[in-house]
Parts: sequence; structure tokens; C-alpha cells
Amino acid sequence: MHPKELSINDFTYQLHPDRIAQHPLEERDQSRLLIYNDGRISEDIFKNIADHLPQNSMIVFNNTKVIQARIIFKNKMDASIEVFLLNPVQPYRDLQLAIFHHGECTWKCLIGNVKKWREDNLTKAISIAGEQAQLEIRLMGKLDDDFLVQFKWKPEYFPFIKILESAGFVPLPPYIKRGITGYDKERYQTLYAIQDGSVAAPTAGLHFTKNTFDRLHQKKIQTRFITLHVGAGTFLPVKAGILSEHLMHSEQIVVQREMIQYLLDRDAGAISMQNPKGSPAPLICVGTTSLRTVESLYWLGKNISRGDGSLCINQWDPYNTDSEGFTNHESLLSLLDFMNRKKLNQLIADTHLLIAPGYKFRFADGLITNFHLPNSTLLLLVAAFIGADWRNIYEYALNKDFRFLSYGDASLLWRKPFPS
Repeated sequence: MHPKELSINDFTYQLHPDRIAQHPLEERDQSRLLIYNDGRISEDIFKNIADHLPQNSMIVFNNTKVIQARIIFKNKMDASIEVFLLNPVQPYRDLQLAIFHHGECTWKCLIGNVKKWREDNLTKAISIAGEQAQLEIRLMGKLDDDFLVQFKWKPEYFPFIKILESAGFVPLPPYIKRGITGYDKERYQTLYAIQDGSVAAPTAGLHFTKNTFDRLHQKKIQTRFITLHVGAGTFLPVKAGILSEHLMHSEQIVVQREMIQYLLDRDAGAISMQNPKGSPAPLICVGTTSLRTVESLYWLGKNISRGDGSLCINQWDPYNTDSEGFTNHESLLSLLDFMNRKKLNQLIADTHLLIAPGYKFRFADGLITNFHLPNSTLLLLVAAFIGADWRNIYEYALNKDFRFLSYGDASLLWRKPFPS
């Protein structure tokens, strides 16, 4: 069956609100860990995750940083209007350029209580490092369920990211039914977040602590970092009845040359990939965002080899094109050749990649991830990764009182049997 024909009703389960974690645990690495390996399910505490990974494994993390993308304005009648930033539109669509722009910009946004926005402009006084500033917004138009909002601020020498840090709030997901607290600014952020640009956290990484990294390195498990700036669409349920009617959101990825070279060397066998038991050491992605980024590299290289330099992956590319005979090695060489010709040390691209049952995985062997919403593209990805056993895993987690979604517990999923 082509993934377009999949019914989203086949990827649902009953999630009661009391199973959704509303607060993080006091210690990040005290989350529970479900381990799925060759049809077997077991449990541990996340701080022991290194015990379940083969020596010399490679773990890939998403180092994006959540920006404070929720801003509350007041109208003349003192009613609250919430603006939630989604994607930059002008003068740059590139996130990194947009958040460091000065003076004025336009973003696509969600707006709460938009009916109360009757003035031409809304303003908000803010303080940046003790200096007074003013932010002004204007409603520029509507795009389906979203709006175009123009932002202007003075003094203009402040970059937009500084405005957001002072005016905005942590963009907690809508299923967290409480007000924002002081610890959310720290806890809804991974310890290794450095690249500003996400409006939602790559939540699988929230469990990692310094102690966790120390234990990984003691076992000679390598770590590398890529970037995918998470958009709000990541966690939304699929509303269409069949997958062909679902439009996959776009997200920006940034991958360093060293990561692509590592994958090429790994594929060529230039890196020792043997664990103590003699089987190949795996590549493990922390979160669905890391997995989508790593897998996107194959399709980018394939597109470039065919003369498509747009650096944009469409959601049906993996299912509409004939990939037989085009190897990972060829794809990675194509990427590096492109970067050499363009004199690039990092690759910046947009991915709409939709991973659903029927997808052929190119690089990822293991996945560390939380428990996801029913009817979501994240759950489709999990189903593609481990097959129909996703139902057994979720039934187990529900019956054993695991905590779900962003602040919830974690799982370690193996696509193929691996000795731990």
C-alpha cells in the first residue's frame, strides 16, 4: 500500500488527559525508559540509558534552541491578545537571518483572541538589559488559519531575538493545561541547545544531563549534533482522513560537513563499527527531529545528483521516486561535491519529509523518543520505524502508567535487533 492510502484512524489510541505530563520531573534523567528490542519490551530509568547502547555507537542530537515565541498584548479595553510566531516571511525566510534582523520584520503567526484586535496597531513596552524599548505589531493579512503580523521596534539596533527574549514567553504545547512557571524557561530546553529558532522543543533531548553524557562517553559512545528548527506543526494531529490529504509542514535543517563526512566514512567502513559482541554499532537519533534530519540527507543528495539544487525535500519524494540502485554512498558523495563546489561548511535546507509506514530507512538504527499524540505524524514515524508493534508499546506504556508527551517519559526503540 502506498502511504498516501493510509487511513489516519489506523494510528490512534485512547489517551486520557491524566496521562499527559503537566510538569517535568525534578531531575531530568529520572524519567522512566521503555526499551523495545526485537519484539521485547523492558524498563529502566533514563539515567541508565548507556547500559542499553552498544559500545562505539553514535548518537545524534538536535541542538536547536526554543525561542520565546508567545507574546501577550493588551488592547485598549485591556483584553489579552496572544501572538504565537511560526515562520519568518519578510525580509528573510531563513530563521537565523530573521531572528537577528533589526528594526522590522513580518512573520506568519497564530493569534489567540484575534476578534479583540480592532486597533491598527498594538504596542508593548519592554526592558532589555535595563534599557527601555517598544514593540509594535500590525495585522497584515490572513493565510488559512494563520495571520501575517508585522513587527516594528525601537531602538532599532536591537536584534529581533533580543526583543523576543524580553517580550515573549516559553511556547509550551497546548496540551499542557497550566500557566507558565519560572522553571519552564530552563526545563523546556535541552542542556545542549545553542541554535535559536524553534517554537517547540525537541523533547526527547530533555532527559539528558551532564551525568548522562559522562556515562555515554565512558562507554566510548560518540555524540554529534545537527539542527532542525522545530515548527508548531510538528505536534499537531493529522486532521485528514487519509494521508494523501495531509500537507506536511516545512522545517529548516542545518547539518555540518563533519556529520556528512562521518556518515560517508561509516558507510564505506572506514570507521570501526564493531561493538564487543561483533555486530555493527548503530546510529541512534535522539528524537524524531534528529531522525528526520539525518534521513533527509539521503533525499537531498539524490535530488542534487539529478540536478535539483533547490535544497528542499517534498513530503512524497521518498515514495514517488525510484531509489533502487542509488546508494547512501552515492547520495553522500553528491552532497559533499555540492558543498565543495559552493564552498560550504554547512548545509542549510528545508524538509517536508513525511516518514510513514512504507518508508525505507537509510541511516537510523535506533530512536530515543517520547510518547506521542494519537493521529500525529510523529506516531506515523514510530510506526514506520518499528512496525505494528507500536501498538504493543503504547498499550504497555498506558497500562504501566508511563507519562506521555513533552514532559513525559522516554523510549529507546530499535529498528532491528541489537545486542545491548
